[in-house]
Amino acid sequence: MRFAKWTIYSALSGLLAGLSATVFLYSLDAATRFRTAHFEIIWALPLAGLLIGWLYHRYGADVNPGTNLILDEIHDPKKMIPVKMAPLILISTVLTHLFGGSAGREGTAVQMGASLSDQLGRFIKISSSERKTLLMIGAGAGFGAAIGTPVAGVVFGMEVLRIGRLRLIAVWESIVACLFAYSTTLLLEAPHSTYPRFVMPPPSFLLVLATIAVGVACGGCAFVFVWLTHSLEHLEKRFIRSPVLRPFFAGLLLAFLFQIPGAKQFSGLGIQSIQSAITQPAHWFEPIDKALLTILTIGSGFKGGEFIPLVFIGTTLGSVIGFWLNVSFSLCAAIGFSALFGAASMAPIACAIMGAEIFGIAVLPYALVAGMIAYFVSGSRSIYVRQRVEGKFWFLGRDS
Repeated sequence: MRFAKWTIYSALSGLLAGLSATVFLYSLDAATRFRTAHFEIIWALPLAGLLIGWLYHRYGADVNPGTNLILDEIHDPKKMIPVKMAPLILISTVLTHLFGGSAGREGTAVQMGASLSDQLGRFIKISSSERKTLLMIGAGAGFGAAIGTPVAGVVFGMEVLRIGRLRLIAVWESIVACLFAYSTTLLLEAPHSTYPRFVMPPPSFLLVLATIAVGVACGGCAFVFVWLTHSLEHLEKRFIRSPVLRPFFAGLLLAFLFQIPGAKQFSGLGIQSIQSAITQPAHWFEPIDKALLTILTIGSGFKGGEFIPLVFIGTTLGSVIGFWLNVSFSLCAAIGFSALFGAASMAPIACAIMGAEIFGIAVLPYALVAGMIAYFVSGSRSIYVRQRVEGKFWFLGRDS
């Protein structure tokens, strides 16, 4: 009886995540196309920031923590997540991308999937622990549906909860939710991003060294990215008291920075640059520039998440390292694609699986090795401050 009941609940959770992800992906695609055709709209980014800041200050202060609020509720359920989280994060993320902010989309998909899944709990009688399950599978389903990687979504929902421990809980429920979410996006022909496939090079000692180098570089980059993002948030709260004005001033600075020759490619998601880094070596300055512009965007209150920017940084960083070491820059780019976000989100296993779903199963061993190295090098700071640390080096018998 419980099995049948939770199969239905999970399917409904996945359907909600899939529908919201589809609406989001279509909206994001339209916003990106319009901005690309009318890049002068970038000058309105400060006004977009002002509107986003005002919306959250006036109507969304209780949901402003975003993904961290969801993690809090999973760890210690207290009250239902307000239904306004989904439309607020959808509108603010589309505004961020429409006017050129350098942000991602995983945060939005996770928040919509989890918050809508939580609303499902309003109509069914569930316990506190069962509500945790709904939130977790909704978050994972949203992640997998938006990126197009349902298997990674199953693992991400479990792995992102705690640093240092992957607890296999609600596995069946997660599988059902992620499959329904992803199938919904396919049925509705949601515009998922696609990436070039490449010919895998034969294994070699130099390729192993390159994999280690990419892992170390991605781990160090994740540490710096997370530290700078959180530091900027603290500095802005200290010197700019009004949360409405923080994204306004950041948007003003970003609008001027995007006028620098060559900076246009760093606005929005930057999918074309990610695709290009797999087919031809990236330039050394690309991961640096994207990181700085993303830190300024996300750290100042614009919405969207860090996934695609971190994928951009990791992919171009891997491409550069592969070119310098004279090994397959395409494979190194694919490794960096998953390793950097895995380290920054403390979910290296889910992200290695994501890399395999996108580039092929042959990438998995390299992605997993680089991802785990990056995870250990990055320290215990995460883009999600509400993750619980249960000992990053638990298998050695000590905490991080």
